[in-house]
Amino acid sequence: MTGHSRRNPRSRNKSVSAVDGDDDTAVRQGPDTYRRHRDRSKLRPSIRIFNVSLKVMVGFCFVAFFVIFYLIRSLVVVGDHRTPRVITPFPAPKVIDLPQFQGEHKESLYWGTYRPHLYLGIRARTPRSLLAGLMWIGVQNGRYVMRHVCQDSDELSTYGWTHHNARDFGHQVIVDQDLTLATSFLKTKESGSGYGGDWSVRIEVNSKTWFCRSEEVKELLKTGHLFFYLADEDGNALRLSRDAMNIHETSLIASGSRRDIGNWQLHLESRDDVEVHFSGFKTEHFHNLSELVQENIGAQARKFGRLQLSDTSDDSSNILVFQISGRIPFRTDLAFISGTGFPSSREEERVNSLTGSSLTDRLKEKELEFDTRFEECFSLANKFDLESTTVGKAAVSNLLGGIGYFYGRSKIALPGASHPGSRDSFLFYWPAELYTAVPCRPVFPRGFLWDEGFHQLLIWRWDIHISLDILGHWLDLMNIDGWIPREQILGAEALSKIPEEFIPQYPSNANPPALFLVLRVSPANMNSQYTELVHGLKKNAFTETESSKISSFLERAFVRLEAWFQWFNTTQPGKEASSFYWHGRDSSTIRELNPKALMSGLDDYPRASHPTDDERHVDLRCWMLLAADCMHAISELTVKRKRVETVYSSAAKILSDFELLNQMHFDDAYGTYLDFGNHTEKVRLIWKEVMGEQGFTTRQLIREVSETPRLRMVPHIGYVSLFPLMGRIIPPESPILGKQLDLISNRSIFWTNYGLRSLSKTSSLYMKYNTEHEAPYWRGTIWMNMNYLILSALNHYATEHGPYRERAKDIRDELRSNIIRNVVGNYHKTGYIWEQYNQKTGKGKGAHPFTGWTSLVLLIMAEAYTES
Repeated sequence: MTGHSRRNPRSRNKSVSAVDGDDDTAVRQGPDTYRRHRDRSKLRPSIRIFNVSLKVMVGFCFVAFFVIFYLIRSLVVVGDHRTPRVITPFPAPKVIDLPQFQGEHKESLYWGTYRPHLYLGIRARTPRSLLAGLMWIGVQNGRYVMRHVCQDSDELSTYGWTHHNARDFGHQVIVDQDLTLATSFLKTKESGSGYGGDWSVRIEVNSKTWFCRSEEVKELLKTGHLFFYLADEDGNALRLSRDAMNIHETSLIASGSRRDIGNWQLHLESRDDVEVHFSGFKTEHFHNLSELVQENIGAQARKFGRLQLSDTSDDSSNILVFQISGRIPFRTDLAFISGTGFPSSREEERVNSLTGSSLTDRLKEKELEFDTRFEECFSLANKFDLESTTVGKAAVSNLLGGIGYFYGRSKIALPGASHPGSRDSFLFYWPAELYTAVPCRPVFPRGFLWDEGFHQLLIWRWDIHISLDILGHWLDLMNIDGWIPREQILGAEALSKIPEEFIPQYPSNANPPALFLVLRVSPANMNSQYTELVHGLKKNAFTETESSKISSFLERAFVRLEAWFQWFNTTQPGKEASSFYWHGRDSSTIRELNPKALMSGLDDYPRASHPTDDERHVDLRCWMLLAADCMHAISELTVKRKRVETVYSSAAKILSDFELLNQMHFDDAYGTYLDFGNHTEKVRLIWKEVMGEQGFTTRQLIREVSETPRLRMVPHIGYVSLFPLMGRIIPPESPILGKQLDLISNRSIFWTNYGLRSLSKTSSLYMKYNTEHEAPYWRGTIWMNMNYLILSALNHYATEHGPYRERAKDIRDELRSNIIRNVVGNYHKTGYIWEQYNQKTGKGKGAHPFTGWTSLVLLIMAEAYTES
């Protein structure tokens, strides 16, 4: 996962004039389609001189002087109030305003499980929505505890979606110690429904009390307590049904009205003997709702000794919470219907279809549809047993079920601010919406730019329309300079999960342009069903409707993709022509063993010990090649962009130049590709007595350098070293390919029985802490996104004619087998898919469930690799 930066990163903008016929300038200066200037080399018509009187000339000049003076003064005054560039939206039509994302498409995705930070949370894709969510009382260490927000401290045995189609169906299993909840979500659009249709939630509660050794816990688990709520972000009052606590008389428990969906109703039905209580709140704050509920229950428990809500409601409550209690096991259905109150609303009929046996039948149908779609997409039936296929389904279901909708304003740090915490040290981005997948529901339940590129490798294969929608939302976050904030912390709920100092985004910080992964061109395996978007268009791999929508998307998105490319090209260059490095590393740190490159996505992966503008980063160079390749391919497809085709062709030609790459980054002694920079290996962290501001000394871990650094190759072999392999830049007949394969299969370098480690055991920083409290992150553990890209490269070389073809194939097959076996084993042992895996034991580590890019294990199982 991409970490957080507290520093003001450096950036350098280079101005390089373009010279016709000089390929190298294409990497520095490309087309600028949104700021065009007239060609000054064109011939002007001759100037005619008229015979005029001197008095007229003087008078004219006098008037003109005051007019010009007024205009300049106006511009200066207005200029003081202009919106700063960093928070100015990109001046082009939004991608998500395309017709394909409106109408039926938009309405079909209106409601969903778009609150991924909750165990079950529902909202609409609108800035101020009606929210729904689930809480329950669990038992932990012999005490009652409230569950609501996904968090590791809850110590759930497992939770996650076993089925989810990203549109109208999902099924989730939650195991909370000895309590098991199964939640199902179903959405329909029926005759009489309001905008966005209706939806239903089924909650089944069971317990495994026969495993309990504690009689006290058995007693606590005899009764289950669920809390289902509705909350209106617009502040509209929610109406409580007069018979809300008597569901056997009427199923209606709440109603209300909104401009988007009209009148609505919430119904509760249960075949079991359940008891219902309620509480209503009036508040603008929804992120701490579980605290309000706990306070209400606590007060009741202290007064009356009852574990139940107060059955009271604030005036004009915009939040209604319903407590559903019953003897375990029990089941309850909640049906939400919109567009009510009309003779044609068919309310009773619609509620019946969303509850009881009708709901049971519909859920079974949807599960069967999911299984059929899963096999169509990934074809695992004849390759794997049920144990492995279950993990594949969980991988894609949790990625799709983790898609969320967010709305808010990013906080942008101002470079050089004297007081980083003060109001004048940051600006707010324009209010923006984001529809995106998230890496991890409890730890990273928000959008991350480079993660999303990997997410889309799987999502577009499942639903191309949703994938394009997500890509469009991300590109619409671009500012006028072509920069996209790399971490999206939008809205109060997202902000509540992040410490204040980690919220600001730095406009000079890059993040890998991984969205290009899903757009990349693919000249090999032309008949593959797994080809990416651009190549798929060229080879007619999509239906006519899909092709039309992809083409429209690329045409609208092109100007933004171009601006993004140019932002990288002008803010991240190195001193050497066609070299690049991640700008913004801290050159003044005294506490970091090796200054992090958070903007690279690889966080603490070792770089040059002393950051300077002499650096050259091999991974960023390869990302730029990917971007240039994609821009060239897209410009070939779009007639209007033909004029810039040669510019990107030239850029790609330079960046793929094998000899130039080797001159800049290949080290003969190590036999691999390395970064270049001002570096020494004589760096360590030692304890020192440091004088504080108030005259007190404290013992701190401080960086000590015992040798003057020099410009050299940075001798750390790891994932970065394999980027030229991942980019297929190495010719299949080159001996360098053989050396790369040697390193991959070397147990002291990359190879383990569980996947390829991120940093060689021979590195001086292998598994070293970067500060007193920063444990190694990308310094040895196994990461799925990089292993997937390496496997894709091995698959490429296994199909290319050359002396290393068979060896690449053997390594690919063994690596694939090791990864699948380890991830599947971990899932069934721990209940989770993990952020990373221990290189020594294979045990899952870090955030969990991490069903962002670790879900790529499904593509590895399906042998659905990216192409070059």
